[in-house]
Amino acid sequence: MNFDDFGSHRDDNKTMLKLFLNSSNVGMMWFMECIHSKMPDFKKGCYTIKSHGGKLVRTHKLDWLVLLLLLVIDLFMDSLEPFHRFVGEGMMTDLKYPYKDETIPFRVVQIVAILFPIAIFFIFYICRRNVYDLHHSILGVLFSVLINAVITDSIKVAVGRPRPSFFWRCFPDGKAVFDAITNDVVCHGDEKIIKEGYKSFPSGHTSWAFAGLAFLAWYLSGKIRVFDRRGHIAKLCLVLLPLLLAAFVGVSRVDDYRHHWQDVFAGGLLGITVASTCYLLLFPFPHQTDLKLTILLAFPKDMLPSMLLSSYSFNAL
Repeated sequence: MNFDDFGSHRDDNKTMLKLFLNSSNVGMMWFMECIHSKMPDFKKGCYTIKSHGGKLVRTHKLDWLVLLLLLVIDLFMDSLEPFHRFVGEGMMTDLKYPYKDETIPFRVVQIVAILFPIAIFFIFYICRRNVYDLHHSILGVLFSVLINAVITDSIKVAVGRPRPSFFWRCFPDGKAVFDAITNDVVCHGDEKIIKEGYKSFPSGHTSWAFAGLAFLAWYLSGKIRVFDRRGHIAKLCLVLLPLLLAAFVGVSRVDDYRHHWQDVFAGGLLGITVASTCYLLLFPFPHQTDLKLTILLAFPKDMLPSMLLSSYSFNAL
């Protein structure tokens, strides 16, 4: 390449930069025109729970009914007797860990996975007064947790894997009894404790924690723009905190001898998958910078021009 070619390339780059800036100005002018033409009385904080909350719930009443149905299904699955997998005398070596109290009870996991993210959502609502964002975030985290719960309990019941502390659940007095013909265990402990002893895979605590906190991590990454390519490590650390908390829940399950490490790994993977799916059904990717899509996310459908709505099939608003 000679110097003339280099100069021509430099001129081309300048031209492209000017075109980009002009297109950005045109896009912003189009944005403001859309707002003023369709929303002459728009002002920050006008879409509150009081003004638009009832309408939102009525619009999404089917979604809330589905949530209620998922809750009923999960309660039903939890009440079922799990599959009693064969446990022979030779298998007891890996199932003879101590039966100890939980470091993190399930009620604490429910608070961390559901109430904590919702509290964060309300903080953003107080700052921005966007009831649409609040509604979809709450709906999303509840869908994430309940869908995950149904899948987790269904697998638990179907697989019936014994917990690491199964021996002491089955034989609390330490006297093992096995069938003379099949060599299977003949438990004589508390029925409820024995039932839970067959629910090792996957880890429910871990899947619940990741279902709620991974959704929160996605939400925060979008709100504080972690992937804006400006290299703010502090933002990334903030987003990773919920995932770190969920991981701590999973580690505690192994330390308490409530689960094998495979159970925790599967539970975490399940929770993250469900959370990611539910988030991306309601919100765009956190690195999405498309101007039209940004407008779609900011305002309800009835306040946007039809030409804009026809460009996207976005159904979350």
